Amino acid sequence: MSLRPHLAATFWLGLPLVGAHVARNLLGVIDTVMVGRYGVEPLAALVLATSGFFILLMLGSGYAIGVLGVIATARAQGDEVQVRRATRMALWLSAAHAALVAPLLIWSGPILVALGQEPQIAALAQDWTRVMAWAMPATLGGMALNSFLAALGRANMVLWVTLAGLPVNAGLNWVLIFGHLGAPELGVTGAALASLAVTWLQLAALAWLSARLPEARVFHLFQRFWRPDPAAARALFGLGLPIGLTLVAETGMFTGTNVMMGWFGAAPLAAHGIALQIASLTFMVHLGISNAATIRVGTAHGAADPAGLRLAALAAIAMSAGFALIPMLAFLTIPRTLTEFYLNPADPQAPAIVALAAGLMVYAGLFQLVDAMQAIALGLLRGVHDTRVPMWLAVVSYWLIGLPSGWALAFPMGFGPAGLWMGLLIGLTCAAGLLMARFWRRSWAALPA
Repeated sequence: MSLRPHLAATFWLGLPLVGAHVARNLLGVIDTVMVGRYGVEPLAALVLATSGFFILLMLGSGYAIGVLGVIATARAQGDEVQVRRATRMALWLSAAHAALVAPLLIWSGPILVALGQEPQIAALAQDWTRVMAWAMPATLGGMALNSFLAALGRANMVLWVTLAGLPVNAGLNWVLIFGHLGAPELGVTGAALASLAVTWLQLAALAWLSARLPEARVFHLFQRFWRPDPAAARALFGLGLPIGLTLVAETGMFTGTNVMMGWFGAAPLAAHGIALQIASLTFMVHLGISNAATIRVGTAHGAADPAGLRLAALAAIAMSAGFALIPMLAFLTIPRTLTEFYLNPADPQAPAIVALAAGLMVYAGLFQLVDAMQAIALGLLRGVHDTRVPMWLAVVSYWLIGLPSGWALAFPMGFGPAGLWMGLLIGLTCAAGLLMARFWRRSWAALPA
């Protein structure tokens, strides 16, 4: 069987998913750029605040991500009831997680101070997280509906909803961060309020589409939505929690790096945030391809098609590896051009921050391929509903290898901020190798769908 049809199928399925992830990440880019032009300390606070919010978000996102493979498999088996049950419980579990982590966001300041951050930076970060605690349920609910629509082949709707939020977010940022049009000048809090408004508007749009699109209407997703489904909830919890913990292991490595970078001061933390923001934007492409791989592999798994499963996996790997070469080249050749955009040229600290950020971009270029491969491997494994062992492989790679390596290189060995990024490269390389080996060494076709 030829690989070409699988490449085409993965491309057309993944294109709107990639677009939606890139557009969603651009919301963060807009915040980073506009807060960066407001001031260096607010930018450093935003880096800390968003990293803390993101790790809690990833912990709860496993239900929304896990349901993607469940829906794909259920549809391949013609089980419409299972599609509805799993999606509803993904929304229920997402809401429960948002409520549980809200106190950590509302009182994040003392936690950051205890982790060695400067008190004024921690206070600004808490201003942002207190507002964003109310955005967590909408963000997670939107992710669950994203998976529902994507698995039905309507990822294009997710893309348009996400794109529509970009100008709204930028406009609200302009008004609320800088105090235009008579609004108070709120700085980093204004950026959080803008994100809060956009997140809830997007959730409303996705819910309307999930109820009204012809492909979605047959599932009656919101009919008797209040009725609990303990069996479906337990099954999705068992599948989704390891996914969330896997993502926490990875994002925890980056968050731990953010915390250690803060020990060097506000300027290095700001430079780190800029470099990380640019690298995360390119990662969204691989995340979209990974989602497409989950759907494609999950469909083949449900249909008991081992040849199709392997070809779908190869197509996703080839496509992601090919794209990784483009940002790798850009990060290694024009790092200053990419980083200068984020800061006000009149800021006296800007030249030093740009120089440090450009140096870190070299390491971002080096880990492009391995970061892509670990993301694709996780998507493939989720397609066959394998989440527990990958969780432990991620913990070993990121927490027992990557994070300690970064600390050792940055502090005892004296490499400074660059050493922390070397640790990221080491952790991602280990994860990519272990997760890919996990997928290809198992006979997934022999497992029950």
